[in-house]
Amino acid sequence: QVQLVESGGGLVQAGGSLRLSCSASGHTFSSYTMGWFRQAPGTARECVAAIIWSGYVRNYADSVKGRFTISRDNAKNTMYLQMDSLKPEDTAVYYCAASSVRTPTRSLSEYNYWGQGTQVTVSS
Repeated sequence: QVQLVESGGGLVQAGGSLRLSCSASGHTFSSYTMGWFRQAPGTARECVAAIIWSGYVRNYADSVKGRFTISRDNAKNTMYLQMDSLKPEDTAVYYCAASSVRTPTRSLSEYNYWGQGTQVTVSS
């Protein structure tokens, strides 16, 4: 089992940057595929990026390709999401999640463990 805690959210102007962190407890963090999801009011939760256990394979949603970068540091049990060129439509609660699947899946149903979320607000 793994417990996840997100941090780094906040208010930023359009065009700005934020870096989210996801800290994991437990010694098995390195065995999980990890993902960043977001959910805006009235919308379904979507995966914006996923990364396999080694960090070598990543998978991005088209809406964030070229702007967001997912990474992980297994020695620190931490995953990151660097968000650049932010847009108002990126406003959402961002969640990190862990999956036992070995591919960089972006399917919500394949994620077993979730953090509590952190709010990101991008003003125009």
